[in-house]
Amino acid sequence: MLVSDFNYQLPPDLIAQEPLADRAASRLLQINRASGEFHDRWFREFPDFLKPNDLVVFNNTRVFPARLYGRRSGTNAQPVSSRNPAAQDFLKGQIEVLLTHQTSQEPNEWECLVRPGRKIGVGERLFFGDDDELQAEVLARGSFGERRIRFTPTPDFFGSIDRLGHVPLPPYISREDRPGDRERYQTVYARERGSVAAPTAGLHFTPEILGRVKDRGVETAEITLHVGLGTFQPVRADRVEDHTLHRESYHISVEAAAAINRALDAGRRVVVVGTTTVRALEHAVPLSSNSRVQPGSGEADIFIHPGYIFRIVSALLTNFHLPQSTLLMLVCAFGGTERVLDAYHHAVEQKYRFYSYGDCMFIE
Repeated sequence: MLVSDFNYQLPPDLIAQEPLADRAASRLLQINRASGEFHDRWFREFPDFLKPNDLVVFNNTRVFPARLYGRRSGTNAQPVSSRNPAAQDFLKGQIEVLLTHQTSQEPNEWECLVRPGRKIGVGERLFFGDDDELQAEVLARGSFGERRIRFTPTPDFFGSIDRLGHVPLPPYISREDRPGDRERYQTVYARERGSVAAPTAGLHFTPEILGRVKDRGVETAEITLHVGLGTFQPVRADRVEDHTLHRESYHISVEAAAAINRALDAGRRVVVVGTTTVRALEHAVPLSSNSRVQPGSGEADIFIHPGYIFRIVSALLTNFHLPQSTLLMLVCAFGGTERVLDAYHHAVEQKYRFYSYGDCMFIE
């Protein structure tokens, strides 16, 4: 299976650069897997698509300001904690670090992406903040330019991150992050800090929409998957099967697993909000079991592409994803490649808004 099989043409002006003032005002493309039909709707209608005995599962991860600007050791570069330099604006010694995955808490070590990538070597020290509030040492390099760094102990590490960090908006949003993104690039039910990208299908929900979902008698459950490098890592292989995903941490509580398994036992639909939730749930089902979710914590590295047999998910709410991305492959695995790509072409023709701050689709 070729990665190029999952390509489509998207005019740049359809990439949403700003969130809508009203989260629930997004458009929604409804797709019926059985008939192949799709219909133009509005997200406000989403509760009406649910059945009273459905179970809806959300990812309650919370995005933290994971993008840091600082300087390298041995330079006299000015601190850049308060601004977001474009690539051409980097002065000598200035750096950007995107924290993607905490590998240990004691010592405080992280996997990260760095810019400028080629110049930051193992053994270098990195400094962040006007008074070098955070300091780190580069421990190792990864296969595709990633680094592993260790922070010097600090009394309130995440407090410093909150003060110095920037919202890690995706690269296709061609503007600097703003204070409003700290709230808007976050679901209204976000609780567990740890993601470097939002589970974007959930961005459309408001307290009013969640209330309407529950008023229909629909049961809900929450799991946690911290979105990291695995979600937005580009596919560098020509063949889909040659790509390997990075691990992403997840947790499924005993209560959430029980709710999901009760729904499965009763033959009820499990409606999943977002591809991140899909990966956590499908990863948490041992191949030797009776297709039931196991509670606990772990690291999901499951790569779902066409040919995969879903064991948990009955219906999927998801945003529109980049061409040739692993997220689009997952959606094609669930909805059918030809059907999903036809729907994407329709969305382009109808000028839907794409990607993180864009519109969504519901596949059932």
